[in-house]
Amino acid sequence: MRILIVNGPNLNLLGTREPGIYGRMTMESYLEILRKEYPQVEIDYYQSNVEGLLIDKLQQEGFTCDGIVLNAGAYTHTSVALLDCIRSLKSPVVEVHISNVHAREEFRNHSMISPACKGVIAGFGMDSYRLAVEALTACTAATAR
Repeated sequence: MRILIVNGPNLNLLGTREPGIYGRMTMESYLEILRKEYPQVEIDYYQSNVEGLLIDKLQQEGFTCDGIVLNAGAYTHTSVALLDCIRSLKSPVVEVHISNVHAREEFRNHSMISPACKGVIAGFGMDSYRLAVEALTACTAATAR
């Protein structure tokens, strides 16, 4: 099984960006933990601050991998282009947020991409990624039965 984790803008700064909201762990450190916890799953990672590059990567991988964990960052709330891209993919996509976006600024309460996603996980810190991987592995196992 292969899962792609995709992070959007400013998430390259995890560990230093607003630690009161996002914590102090880097994505690279968390990926090590995830890969140890799920040795049976190939977990690939991609991050970009550029919307078009995120779309390119999703289109490149979204027909061959078993699932995608997407934290689109601020593009979650603005990108019809990401919505359209996700709708075109074969791979299921789980929308992830480190913080509880519904407890933050009002503009973060609406996701443009949720309607195209298999599910949404928010507010569990970096563990949101693990919960998404768990959901995708369970979803794939159920489909295989």
